[in-house]
Amino acid sequence: HGLALWEILSDVTSQQAFAKPLTGAHSIWEIVNHITVWEAVVGRRIKGEVISGLSPDQDWPAVADSSEAAWQQTLTKLERGNHELRDAISTLPDARLKEIVLGQTYSFYYMLHGVVQHDLYHAGQIAVLKKGR
Repeated sequence: HGLALWEILSDVTSQQAFAKPLTGAHSIWEIVNHITVWEAVVGRRIKGEVISGLSPDQDWPAVADSSEAAWQQTLTKLERGNHELRDAISTLPDARLKEIVLGQTYSFYYMLHGVVQHDLYHAGQIAVLKKGR
């Protein structure tokens, strides 16, 4: 599938992350925020929280501060959230993989594959956006 998300993001500056080189596309920064949101949603669902849907503002959080410090905080939040998701997954017994996620119509197995595919899809978008710089 190509480079891992962290490899793709390793040399992205705040200016590059904030830019929108393709008309109508989200910025790298917006995509990273979106990935972070959905990893958190999945982690919370594993812990039993019912989350039905998100508003557009929750799904795609806006970037209010385009400084390098804010970008580094965003990357730290992504990393922390990814670790939290992995920790939540590690506590999920195999027997629960076939169970339906509370408030949803699909299993934990399906959801976990979905979050991986979601991250890979957006990693590809970020790679394309980097080429447009």
